[in-house]
Amino acid sequence: MRYESIDIKNKDSMDYAALYVYLLDESPEIPIPTRPMVVICPGGGYEFVSDREAEIVAMQYLSMGYHAAVLRYSGAPAVYPTALLELGKAVSVIRANAKEWHVDTDKVVVSGFSAGGHLAANYGMFWNRDFLAEALKEESERLRPNALILCYPVISSGKFAHDGSFRNLLGADYEAKKKELSLEFCVGEQVPRTFVWHTCEDDCVPVQNSLLLVNALVEHHIPTEFHLFERGGHGLSLANRLTGSADGGWTENAVAVWPQLVHAWMENWVL
Repeated sequence: MRYESIDIKNKDSMDYAALYVYLLDESPEIPIPTRPMVVICPGGGYEFVSDREAEIVAMQYLSMGYHAAVLRYSGAPAVYPTALLELGKAVSVIRANAKEWHVDTDKVVVSGFSAGGHLAANYGMFWNRDFLAEALKEESERLRPNALILCYPVISSGKFAHDGSFRNLLGADYEAKKKELSLEFCVGEQVPRTFVWHTCEDDCVPVQNSLLLVNALVEHHIPTEFHLFERGGHGLSLANRLTGSADGGWTENAVAVWPQLVHAWMENWVL
């Protein structure tokens, strides 16, 4: 495996912002010339980047035969669109290095957990906006994500909002811009195929966030797979002992199947 740290900062980025890339080695014994790349945006309420949803999740995608990357994007006091530009830069860098890294440029997937799910979904809806292309000096088409994987995502700034995420994201512009970034209203034909999962018992980011999103995706005929699990609180990550707490928290056996569900979903279209 090859490991690299890539600078994706912009003028408003925090010092820690970077893209960490995990690349499977090419081998003459394995006739796979290029592989999908999954870019992971951990959660953290746009305040920090959770380690529980970072490298350990990347390892799951490597085990599926995909390349993976973790975006440690800027949280508060950095505000919108700092993190969105960092994600755009990450996708641009991946496509620029695709030949050397053996990445299939038609299979660049953006994944996110919680507030990172908002970032990933926001990118899936805004990747073709002129301000991104202009800021990154890149053609919009090269910024396109080919799929989204959203895990208990923050979506809505309305009745079911995780208010802290939007306040951290927008800072002084919270009241002026929160409706603009309520993503159930931003779905259109530009959004790629999407996988979503959530739990009914999530008492931090209510499941209605995903329900509102999935309803909008279906209305716009976006290929969508959605899994709603009965049990489990917020921030489950892998939902097993690898990302659980010392007292057994953040584990839920029924939910721990989600990586296999994602793998089956991806294999239906990456071949």
